[in-house]
Amino acid sequence: MSLTETRTRRFTVDEYYRMADMGLFNGQRVELIDGEIIEMAPQRDVHFATLNLLGEALRRAFGPEYGVRLQGPMRLGRDSEPEPDVSVVRGSSRDYIGTGRPTTALLIVEVADTTLRYDRTDKASLHASQGIAECWIINLEDSRLEVYREPIADSAARFAMRCNSTAVFGKGDSVSPLSMPGSRIPVSDMLP
Repeated sequence: MSLTETRTRRFTVDEYYRMADMGLFNGQRVELIDGEIIEMAPQRDVHFATLNLLGEALRRAFGPEYGVRLQGPMRLGRDSEPEPDVSVVRGSSRDYIGTGRPTTALLIVEVADTTLRYDRTDKASLHASQGIAECWIINLEDSRLEVYREPIADSAARFAMRCNSTAVFGKGDSVSPLSMPGSRIPVSDMLP
């Protein structure tokens, strides 16, 4: 490589945490995606309210044997530690105290207003590449739930995976998570 060429410096999760320990991110909402430190959008009131509605609805649907994590970090490989708005994981929240972050989830939910395109593309591709079979997006702009399932290979996607199945649900509909097919969640319970 010549001196005139540039390249991007990517970070590992361990380096990311060392930077955080040094105080480099104080007061900032960031996450690590594919070695890049991504600044997260400020959280609006409607976003926060939707997170709480989601948490309540998913806790009812999944029950106490599953953890419903709100904006909790997940370790997805050596160089990605996203903080999805909601993740549903096996075991209770206590199961992850002192044992590290979850490395997978049964369901990921992103609440999107300003980040809709990014959540549909890069974030969905990342989750699919890690074998997460189902991602939902609460589309605040259009007041609907978008459900993404069936990860498949796609060389055009950022992480070479995308979801093959997409469905859209409105306030009058109900949806069942893949991992909890007996639970019917009214979409209106999750939308503000």
